Amino acid sequence: MTLDAWINTLLFGIYPYVCLTVFFVGSWIRFDRDQYTWKSDSSQMLRTGSLRWGSNLFHVGVIFLFFGHFVGMLTPHAWYGPFFTAGTKQIVAMTMGGIAGLMALVGLTLLLHRRLSDDRLRATSKTSDILILVLLWLQLVLGLATIPLSAQHLDGSMMMKLADWGQRVVTFRSGGVELLADSGWVFKAHMLLGMTVFLVFPFTRLVHVWSGFASLAYVLRPYQVVRARRLNLPPGHMQSQDRRGV
Repeated sequence: MTLDAWINTLLFGIYPYVCLTVFFVGSWIRFDRDQYTWKSDSSQMLRTGSLRWGSNLFHVGVIFLFFGHFVGMLTPHAWYGPFFTAGTKQIVAMTMGGIAGLMALVGLTLLLHRRLSDDRLRATSKTSDILILVLLWLQLVLGLATIPLSAQHLDGSMMMKLADWGQRVVTFRSGGVELLADSGWVFKAHMLLGMTVFLVFPFTRLVHVWSGFASLAYVLRPYQVVRARRLNLPPGHMQSQDRRGV
């Protein structure tokens, strides 16, 4: 095995499983042992300012990107092939992903500037707070940088290889590393940094994302039964109160 092949195997054949293991096991351990730190650590009380615009733009954009990547990467081509081609899927992904990516990048830039330019916010920020913002900012920049490269493969061939790699990883099938042999460094850097975000996820404020998904359970939970206090009073109590004019 050549040096390049060994590095690719390490980064795209072994590293993904290291990141996913730390992601799931680390999140479970933190929730089990340190629930007090399981929160978003909002800094709204210290300074509102650009928080509303930055937070809304970032969250709307990144939520769209997350589900777009999740569905786009892990949906087998046979499921959508009868309806549209891989090239059509790539054009839609480039257009919608570019819009969402720009929204998220502008929002995150506002949030990062807000946290670094305000003395109180910077003093109360953890190292992990700054680190995750920088990692996400770089990830968004790399993601947007893949759009011009994707435009050179409008037949969807590169997108198909990247999706096949992701599907092989989650289904524990071999052969995924070889699919990335001719992909550009921007694609590889984007994928590598994305896996790193999963690696550091349990050690940052990002764990509150799990709570966001868990809140969907409220839609399915049964209605809460609320009883008036007077229903639990002994018989005849209300009549005696009425007679006394209370």
